[in-house]
Amino acid sequence: MEDHMQVHELASILSKGYLSAAPGEAVLSIHLFGIRYAEELKGHSLPEILALADLPKSYGTEIRKGMRLAEYVEIRT
Repeated sequence: MEDHMQVHELASILSKGYLSAAPGEAVLSIHLFGIRYAEELKGHSLPEILALADLPKSYGTEIRKGMRLAEYVEIRT
């Protein structure tokens, strides 16, 4: 993983994860994105990333939840 990802890369990853989420797990995919990319997201505009991913601004709250959880959880898969 790169030290500092670009906004377009993050938006692409977010969009792909959201679109490929199992039914009923779209918001979970947003949380996992925040957890997985917490460090890379620092210093980037979440509204810009969401706009590029064509997702609602309100998902910024869900990404922030994931970012805050990142130091407390470990992804198993």
